[in-house]
Amino acid sequence: MGAGDEAGRLVRPFTLTGGRTRPSRSDFTLITTVTAVDPPPERATRPQPEQMRILRLCARPLAVAEVAACLDLPVSVAVIMLCDLLEAGLITARPPRPVTGTPDLELLQKVRDGLGRI
Repeated sequence: MGAGDEAGRLVRPFTLTGGRTRPSRSDFTLITTVTAVDPPPERATRPQPEQMRILRLCARPLAVAEVAACLDLPVSVAVIMLCDLLEAGLITARPPRPVTGTPDLELLQKVRDGLGRI
């Protein structure tokens, strides 16, 4: 990677978010699952190239952390872009399911034993 690449990389996240540093929503977590809406709503504006990359990635459900990793962007930047896509109706976001009840101790012991054999 040349010096020009690094300098361009410093500007890129700022450009992708339109200068914003905070998302418009606070309900995205690292494990929120996002999925592209198929077909996209007719009223939707044409996404930017970076947003199109997200929509292609999210053809199948992905966690926010996976989206950021695939784009090689900070999570904060990915979340701002995902907020824009959600507000445009181009993706859906599903929060993680809360853990309820007590853990299955038998299953946990089987997992522990299996890991011990590796």
